[in-house]
Amino acid sequence: MRHYPAGVTIVTIGAATGPVGFTSSSFASLSLQPPLISFNIAHTSSSLAAMLAADSVVVHFLGEHQHALARRFSRAAEERFADTSLWSTLETGEPVLHDTPIWVRATVQQTIPIGDHTLVVGLVTRVYDNTADNPVGAPLVYYQGAYHRPAELE
Repeated sequence: MRHYPAGVTIVTIGAATGPVGFTSSSFASLSLQPPLISFNIAHTSSSLAAMLAADSVVVHFLGEHQHALARRFSRAAEERFADTSLWSTLETGEPVLHDTPIWVRATVQQTIPIGDHTLVVGLVTRVYDNTADNPVGAPLVYYQGAYHRPAELE
């Protein structure tokens, strides 16, 4: 699967014990009517228990300028929210990462254990899109074990 490029997202959860989040490259749009999304989480993830207990999540679509943030959220859990200048909390309780061009809030509709991961299906309830005012240079892409920016072809 290293040969298939994927967009990079960060999923955040407002857990009872504090904010939880993780980097994910498995995001997919499932349906327009109703607006459903999906992503996977590994059964070995430190965020799994919080994900399984969550009623809602925020999925952040990262721009190329956020590769350091993607790395932060793929490493030790205690470091992910340590810098409080990087995030704030929605009125619904989920953490939102600053300077993210697009994010969606979704209520968890279903979790399905499959193999060594759990598939999470969410119903989109809110969309934030700041790309009109602040265009992103390029989305962040994960390919061959590293972060990349796509280049436009003729």
